[in-house]
Amino acid sequence: MNGPVRNYWRGSAVRTYFAFLLAAVSATGAFAQSGPAYSLYGMPGMVDMPSAETIPDARISTMGVVRDDFYRVSLSFQAAPRLTASFRYSALDMQASGSGTNYDRSLGFAFRFIDEGEVRPAFTIGINDLLGTGQYAGEYVVASKTFEDRLTLSAGIGWGRLGSYGSFQNPLSIFGSSFDTRPGFQEGDLGGRPTSSDWFRGPAALFGGARWTINDQWALVGEYSSDAYENEVARAGFDRRSPFNFGLLYRPTPGIDLGLYSLYGSKVALSASFATDPRNPPRPGGRDPSPPPIMARADVPEGPWSDARQDRLADAFERSGLTLQRITIEGRHARVLFENRRYDAEPQAIGRAARLLSRSLPPQVDRFELVPVSLGMPLVAVTVERSDLETLAFEPDRAWQSYVRAGVADGADVPSFGFAPSIAGPQQSFRITPYISAALFDPDAPLRADAGLDFDVAFAPVPQFILSGKYRQKLVGNRDESTRELDTVLPPVRSNVAEYDRQGSSYLSHLTGELFQRPGRDLFGRVTVGYLERMFAGVSGELLWRPVQGPFAYGVEVNYVRQRDFDGGFGLQDYGVWTGHASGYFDMGGGYEMQLDLGRYLAGDWGGTLSVSRRFTSGWRVGAFATLTDVPFDDFGEGSFDKGIFIEAPFSRLSGEPSRDTFAALIRPVSRDGGARLRVRNRLNDVVQGYREPDLRNSWPRYWR
Repeated sequence: MNGPVRNYWRGSAVRTYFAFLLAAVSATGAFAQSGPAYSLYGMPGMVDMPSAETIPDARISTMGVVRDDFYRVSLSFQAAPRLTASFRYSALDMQASGSGTNYDRSLGFAFRFIDEGEVRPAFTIGINDLLGTGQYAGEYVVASKTFEDRLTLSAGIGWGRLGSYGSFQNPLSIFGSSFDTRPGFQEGDLGGRPTSSDWFRGPAALFGGARWTINDQWALVGEYSSDAYENEVARAGFDRRSPFNFGLLYRPTPGIDLGLYSLYGSKVALSASFATDPRNPPRPGGRDPSPPPIMARADVPEGPWSDARQDRLADAFERSGLTLQRITIEGRHARVLFENRRYDAEPQAIGRAARLLSRSLPPQVDRFELVPVSLGMPLVAVTVERSDLETLAFEPDRAWQSYVRAGVADGADVPSFGFAPSIAGPQQSFRITPYISAALFDPDAPLRADAGLDFDVAFAPVPQFILSGKYRQKLVGNRDESTRELDTVLPPVRSNVAEYDRQGSSYLSHLTGELFQRPGRDLFGRVTVGYLERMFAGVSGELLWRPVQGPFAYGVEVNYVRQRDFDGGFGLQDYGVWTGHASGYFDMGGGYEMQLDLGRYLAGDWGGTLSVSRRFTSGWRVGAFATLTDVPFDDFGEGSFDKGIFIEAPFSRLSGEPSRDTFAALIRPVSRDGGARLRVRNRLNDVVQGYREPDLRNSWPRYWR
């Protein structure tokens, strides 16, 4: 049965688990055999020390490192041709000092400010711990040069950890005595905020390394490290006998690297990294069924349009993964409203619909107006000439020619459904899917997880009105074993998630009624009522202005909610709050997007959230966000303010099967009450994504698939 709601595979905090899986699953022959490797920090480098080598733009990599007293996992992203970012989670056994295991989160950046030339080396400046506790903090400037594609030499100067062995006076002290002293992380600091007062301060030291690429699969690496491992020596009993590190790297297949290392003359470490390129997914063609052939109008039967012909067309749409909702024929013009239920690229659905019309509509109809509909809202109107389908089908540049001849306009000019049913009639869906839901970064247990079944049901009596619900049944897991106590001075709107896990391990995830409308040109509207999410119930209203053309969009959302009972049933607690935001969206070009939300959050605090992301025509999206409100850092608690990283990946590019399902991963180092926002399904900017003229243009080659 057909689902009236767009499908997303979104769990809770364990979505991070999928992010680490995605790169491993996707790693195939998208890369050259040889090329730069990652250091144990998940950044371009040798072993512990960084390098200025070039990682291919857009590459996403996950890495695991383990030695007998330590492990680290990292997620790295080449955010721009010159900019690398890496999030790391480390665990160090400190039993030697009686302190147990120390867990630490850190975020590093590296910017290559000079490219490698024929003679000139590349130069990179980097920061190893931008927002953490300072345990792995270090800054550096490094130069690298590759000879004959085999030998790579690197040398640099470091500060912080990278300036702790063989150190000398900071050369930057010529700019002032403040560069001589590094304040460092102080007892009682909450972490999670930039420690710019430490950057490039204190003693400095030199480091260097070399990598010899034996062949396409094997490489040797060695380095001189300027990291004295002071914390590990003092608190974890680490034996640092030598400043030299060595490694043997093996690349069994492009995108997968394995490493064996000798560290500081006393330790052995293993690493494994998995990489994918979202610009060039491993299965770009997938296993889509072949599109129906375009039929010349001379071969289409004559005769008037009839209910029988309409029924046959609706059946053909259904077999192609589309739902025909309305068709009107006026002289030589046909307007068709349809829903795409299968294809992750909108032009592919538009192209399939056009092919089906060429095989079904009377010969005198020579113009097709194709109107994709989502949640009952006509999103865009794409007009194509029937003759273009017939003449361009075998042209080598058919993608570009067909696009420039097509007309793209706002779908608001298309008559709305009102409350009339579509041709397909009421839509309903019911599905049972497995889930994994994890809670990450708890110092008492870094990973707790539940697994079970989700029962989803939805019913749309008319296209723009949807009743839906989901019940989550836990089968196994230990999230209810958390013993974390509340330590917040704010209303506990998110920090009490452990209590929800203990009292309602199986729960009603949502139960809502949603109404969607097109109130005017470039306008979209939504009203949602009911149990909106696991923790809150109420009413949510949203209005979005997003033109088909232009880089800007604006929206406003207003909600009134009450906190739900811990057991996940129908009961409500006393806490209620008005919350909402004014939002601005900016397409910066090149796939980069920015979003700014200003307003009131669930704890009653006021502030804003800035999100920056990069979206690829393959359907991948990678980004980060940060929220600052009027809650002081000390009141917020650990982490100082809300922030995180998110990844979206289309299921079709991982499985090869056509699908609109999306894996979504959210890495939020600390979930607190400040800056907490309501989680509402089907926010309008997500619903209309992909239907703007630039989005259609970028993915238009899929029109012919």
